[in-house]
Amino acid sequence: MSHVLHRALKKTLPVAVKGEGAYIIDSAGKRYLDASGGPAVSCLGHSHPKVIEAIARQASELAYGYTLFFTSPAMEQLADRLVEQAPDGLESAFFVAGGAEAVESAIKLARQYHLERGEPSRKLFIARRRSYHGNTLSTLALGEDVTRRAPYEALLAKVEHISNCYEYRDRRADESAEQYGIRIADELDVAIRMLGPENVAAFIAEPVTGASLGCAPPVPGYLKRLREICDRHGVLLIFDEVMCGMGRTGHMYACAEDGATPDILTMAKGLGGGYAPIGGLLAHRRIRDAIAAGSGVLKHGTTYSGHTLSCAAALAVQDVIAEEGLLRNVRKMGGLLRERLEEAFGQHPHIGDIRGRGLFLGLELVADRETKAPFDPARKTWLRLRDAAMERGLICYPGGGCIDGKQGDHIVLAPPYNLTEAQTGEIVDKLAAALAAATA
Repeated sequence: MSHVLHRALKKTLPVAVKGEGAYIIDSAGKRYLDASGGPAVSCLGHSHPKVIEAIARQASELAYGYTLFFTSPAMEQLADRLVEQAPDGLESAFFVAGGAEAVESAIKLARQYHLERGEPSRKLFIARRRSYHGNTLSTLALGEDVTRRAPYEALLAKVEHISNCYEYRDRRADESAEQYGIRIADELDVAIRMLGPENVAAFIAEPVTGASLGCAPPVPGYLKRLREICDRHGVLLIFDEVMCGMGRTGHMYACAEDGATPDILTMAKGLGGGYAPIGGLLAHRRIRDAIAAGSGVLKHGTTYSGHTLSCAAALAVQDVIAEEGLLRNVRKMGGLLRERLEEAFGQHPHIGDIRGRGLFLGLELVADRETKAPFDPARKTWLRLRDAAMERGLICYPGGGCIDGKQGDHIVLAPPYNLTEAQTGEIVDKLAAALAAATA
């Protein structure tokens, strides 16, 4: 019996012992093409020599320096790199150990900003339905992932939720994509007015909705409309790019493609590529200025904030992305993978939608393609597909309940940025075989 408290106590997991580029190898020698990077984490694949070398070098010099006492070259250089590439105005970085911590930090930073400016009534947050922002109590409250929330509902703070951008199911036949975007964005204006603008601290959204909606992208103009509404009411705009950011869509920051800049942007996953635990946020200069002119103290921090080794690993990951031209490859291979997915599944009776950006692609599974009718949730088609794919040596990231928390099945494909043309074909071939088995 394993003494690890595994997530699935009735399932025996394969033992991963080695990584080679886009592949993970288990203790029996079986190779798995990691077409999702776990949950969109392993952006460079596994065992990249330049990252390993940087980690070893940093470990030999200094593995950890507590950020209440010290700064470090690795942390300063990583912050400089991220700000250089960020939308204008995002000028300060703060690093933590993962994505949920990054969102927690954003919540607290938003609250402190309003306190520093003499607006203590601003304590409410607005988020979107069918969203996921992390697995801690406060981030579960922000998200509306029904399955993950259910056991802890009694412990969660009240958060107002509006519609997510889910064009495949929610856009009406009589409206354009732009009209649809304006309609659902305007729900934010209604929610703020209902709660009272003086009471609302921030609105949070993923630019491209990941785990809970399977890479649902924003329609044209939608993110800009959200920005306008937040500005109108003095509400901070937080973009959660933990999953979709750091190059995953072909842009270092996903929101840059839409020309919308948040007040706070969270990141993780592709920041360190799985080589070390790290997450972080970028804050607009107005937030830093408000704190500097007020208390002068960021009233937040954790033991591993700005962990030296993790910052060095993340800096090395960013170096590789730049040196190897991987954003360009994300756009190129993302286009090719999507083209091959469309060819294979564009008219498949059990694939309703293929969506996403770059190497962040989702496929929604349906019982009937014409009516968009979902599979019976009791069937757990998303898990069947995951298991069938694993049997065939393919890792994809599954999700259930994308329609209403119970109905709806999808998978996410988020392969490494250095994906090859041959590997796009391998993904599609293995996925086709797994889909046939899972929907039989």
